[in-house]
Order: sequence, then structure tokens, then C-alpha cells
Amino acid sequence: MLRSRLMITKAIIPVAGLGTRMLPATKSIPKEMLPIVDKPLIQYIVNEAALAGIKEIILVTHSSKNAIENHFDRSFELESELEKRVKRQQLKEIKSICPPDISIMHVRQGETKGLAHAISKAKPLVRGEPFAIILPDVMINQFKCDMRTDNLKEMIDRFNETGRSQIMVQPVQLSNISAYGVIDTGKAFRDKCFEGCIFNEKAYLESQEKSIPIVNLVEKPDADDAPSNLAIVGRYVVSDKIWDYLENTPLGVGDEIQFTDTLRLMCRDYPMDAVLIKGDSFDCGSKLGYMKAFVEYALNSRRFGADIAEFIRESGLK
Repeated sequence: MLRSRLMITKAIIPVAGLGTRMLPATKSIPKEMLPIVDKPLIQYIVNEAALAGIKEIILVTHSSKNAIENHFDRSFELESELEKRVKRQQLKEIKSICPPDISIMHVRQGETKGLAHAISKAKPLVRGEPFAIILPDVMINQFKCDMRTDNLKEMIDRFNETGRSQIMVQPVQLSNISAYGVIDTGKAFRDKCFEGCIFNEKAYLESQEKSIPIVNLVEKPDADDAPSNLAIVGRYVVSDKIWDYLENTPLGVGDEIQFTDTLRLMCRDYPMDAVLIKGDSFDCGSKLGYMKAFVEYALNSRRFGADIAEFIRESGLK
């Protein structure tokens, strides 16, 4: 069995996007800094990476996103003031914003030309190693999985075992499929684990297949043209061979350099696998997805959960 020579310790998090789906809230605030209960979205994403074993994070950022850089920087004046006021709990929370043993670096994208273009800007900081990519507007529900073993950590472990690039997927309604990148698993796997183009998780588990093969990827297909209903979630683990394909990816949907197109080129030469998400995720780049995440995390909050649940009951909300 092929094994990776290099362990994955780096993750790229592209945060240069303008967040237009969340306007007007994101006119002057980066979407990654919008709060989920009492922490900004980006802090949850960085914590996810840390729990999966990532040690170095590269933020691909933009001149308008200084608030993200400042959030993970030390604020000695604030810490001193909290110490003076004996606000020990708040001081502890401020000091723990960046997980221990995590280094955060920044590189500018300059102009927003798509996800593939953003990732390419981090090449000098990755230095020929395999790495993870985490999209910050996709939030994995931490209450329905174990971040130390599932999802991103599972993808990293599978890459270290097989040397194959890994892509996280989840089933979505065909009526929504045109909003996603979609994988094609090939006929042999589809005959075992699909009903038409609809993924059958029960059949997949009963088949004892160890992984979901990827033979092709399609960016934002129409429902009639989708090879499956397995959509890419926003978590990737890729080999360093990806750079050659990034350099040769043409403009795609929306006149941007789409990372799904890069992966499609690469999978012609190197096999890739998909990892089925454990639990579920929230599209926090959309208003509805963001609100769902906020409610889920508020209800599960140790500090606020009971009060929020009582408020919902008293309000007659269901």
C-alpha cells in the first residue's frame, strides 16, 4: 500500500472573499468575523483544524480583512485591563483564542479570482508538502461528531495511509445541487451504493466499501446533468502534486478559477477518494445557513442553552 512520506501539519484557509451573500452585514465586517453565539466563525474553524492535528495555518486574506488578523493577535492592553479588573474568565477566553501550538501566517490574494487562485497564493508557505484546505464559511456541526477523530482528522489519517487526496462530501437535494461542486464515483460504485444518482448510505455501509472513489468532478451542474447528489462540503486534503494542476486550470463558472476544475484535472492522473461527512454542516456564507448554525450552537451552549430553550418555549416557537 502506498504511504505518504510527509505528515500533514499545514492547512490553508481562504478568507479573501467579499461575502456578498451576507450583505449588508458584511459591508464593513468580514463574514468570517460574524459571531456564532460568543465567538466569531473563523475561531471555530481554526479550532477544528487544531483538533485534527494541524500545526500551521495559512490565511489567504485581503486588505479588507485586517479584523481577522487582529483577532488572532495578542492584545496586551486588553489583557492588562482585564487583569486589573480581575476578569479572570474573560482573560482566559481572550488568551485561548488561538489554540496552543498553532502558528498562523497570512498571505494576500489581492484580487478575488476564485478558490483555486486563492489557494495558489499560499504555495510559498506550504513548501512542497501535502496540506489541508478548509473553507471558512462551511461549519461542521461539532455536536454531531468528534472533531478529534471524525471528518478532517479522518481525511488526514486516510491520506497518510493511502497517499490519495481526500475530499469531504455530503448528500444534498437534487433541487439544490447546482450550488455545489459534485463528484462522480463511476459506474461500479454507483451500481452498489446509489439508487439512480441518489446516494444510499445504508447500501454503502452494507457494502463494506472502505472509501468512495472519485472518477470525475463537476462544478455547479444542473440537476438533470449531475452525476450524483454527493456535494463537496468544503474540506480537502491534497498532495503537493496539486500545484501543477492549479497552474493549468482555466477560467470556469463565474469567470473564476474554480478549484473543482483543478481537482477534475488532477483526478485524471491520480486517484482520489471522498469521505462521507459524519454529522452535518452549515453553510454560514448564506443567511439561512448562518442563522441555523447560530440557533444550534446557542441551544447547545452551556452558558446560554437552557435560557434560549426556555425563551423558545415561552414564545410558542416550534
